[in-house]
Amino acid sequence: MTQDNGELDSLVRKRIRALRVAHGWSLEELAARAKVSQSTLSRIENGRRRLALDQLVTLARALDTTLDQLVETATDDVVSNPMIDAAHGLMRWPVKADPGMTVVRQRMTNPPPDNTSRMRAHPGREWLVVLSGTAILLLGNRHFRIETNQAAEFPTMLPHAIGAEGGPCEILGIFDRDARRGHQRGEDADKPNRPSP
Repeated sequence: MTQDNGELDSLVRKRIRALRVAHGWSLEELAARAKVSQSTLSRIENGRRRLALDQLVTLARALDTTLDQLVETATDDVVSNPMIDAAHGLMRWPVKADPGMTVVRQRMTNPPPDNTSRMRAHPGREWLVVLSGTAILLLGNRHFRIETNQAAEFPTMLPHAIGAEGGPCEILGIFDRDARRGHQRGEDADKPNRPSP
C-alpha cells in the first residue's frame, strides 16, 4: 500500500490502533504478537512508515482479524430499506455482510398451533427478540413464554412454532441461510403463526 491511497492508508492505520486499544494491548504487546519491533509498529500507526502487504497480513493475524477486514473501505450503502411482504405481514432486511442472513420483523396475532404436526424442523439457527407483547415459542416438547425485550436462540432442527399470547406481539428475527430456506418452503402452511423470513 502506498501513500497515494491517502484515505485508505489513514483508515488502515487508525483501524490498527483502534483494534490494538480495543484488545487492551500496549504497543509492546501487539509488537510482540506480530513479531515486529515496537518502533516499527509505532511508525506504522503514526504514518511514518510505509504500509507493506506482508506486515498488514501479520498485523491482521495478530489482531485476530483478516486482511480484508483491515483494508475494507466504508461503503455508501450503510442504510437499507426493508422489503415489504404484505401478504405475510413481514418486513425483511438482508444482512449485507453475510448474504445468507436475513432480518425479519413480523406482527403476530394468532397463538401458536395446537396441533404439533404444524411445528417445523429444518437445518439452521434462529434468533428472535420480542419487540412488543408476549410470544409463545414451542420448541420440541417445551413451551417458552418470551416477553417484551427478551430474546430466544435455538437450532431449528428442533420442531418449533411461535405465536402470540394475550394479544398481538411483534418480533424481530435473524435467520441463517438454512433457517430462511426452511421457512420459505413451509411459508404457506405456517402463514398465520410463523415469522417466515
